[in-house]
Amino acid sequence: MLPSSLQISVVTHRPDLKLLERCLRKLALAIAAGREAGAMKTVHLALIDNSEDPVVAERVIELGKTRFADTGVHVTYLHGHANIGYGAAHNLVLHGTGSDYHLVLNPDVELAPDALANAVRWLDTRGDVGALAPLARRADGQREYLCKRYPAIFDLFLRGFAPAFMRGLFRRRLDRYEMRDLMDVDPPREVVGIPALSGAFMLVKRFAIDRTGGFDPRFFLYFEDYDWSVRLNRITKTAYVPSVEIGHHGGHAARKGLRHVVWFVKSGVRFYRRHGWKWF
Repeated sequence: MLPSSLQISVVTHRPDLKLLERCLRKLALAIAAGREAGAMKTVHLALIDNSEDPVVAERVIELGKTRFADTGVHVTYLHGHANIGYGAAHNLVLHGTGSDYHLVLNPDVELAPDALANAVRWLDTRGDVGALAPLARRADGQREYLCKRYPAIFDLFLRGFAPAFMRGLFRRRLDRYEMRDLMDVDPPREVVGIPALSGAFMLVKRFAIDRTGGFDPRFFLYFEDYDWSVRLNRITKTAYVPSVEIGHHGGHAARKGLRHVVWFVKSGVRFYRRHGWKWF
């Protein structure tokens, strides 16, 4: 099978520069390993800064230039625009590249060295699957369950706002929402049919992007990945592939302040109005 072409987009907004440097360092290593394994040919990377601050944008550009100098990776830098939102920023480069695959990647994600090679090779063999999600671990090494079932409003309340003792009372319910019944198996196995993928890492085939249009820019922040997941599942299959492993440092909208809570609620209302309300 011929090597595939890959486009990667990373959107930043006043990022933690240490985390971003680690993200780009691990990304460069994974790209090199994927090329050496023959899984990929051309690789394009877009660093898109939504910070509305030229000083921050310059630091992002410096990190990109330092990390990808003489690697053969084609890097594009987009900045100086308004904070247009997470999905809309990825959409700036999601279309028209002609790449076989597009990877949506958070700046707080660290790829395992073989993550890209394993992901691309797996999708190359599955014509029925259009998008892929990885196995994720937190900074302490514990599993993080990025794949979800279609969210009920009660589940979102429990995860984001309920006290610890209440979450404990509904632990079995939350475990099911996080698909732990399918993820916590030994040995790990692929799961085809993921209702909600995380925008921290979404590897998507070109045909699936073209048929769905990518992210809906009306979601400024939060639920843009769930919305796209629902639309992807209407035209193709999605899959969880545990041989693709990442580290993730993000999440927890409720802990980021009132503004993020407001964005979360607004996006949630838009999501349920579009795809159907589910309270319990």
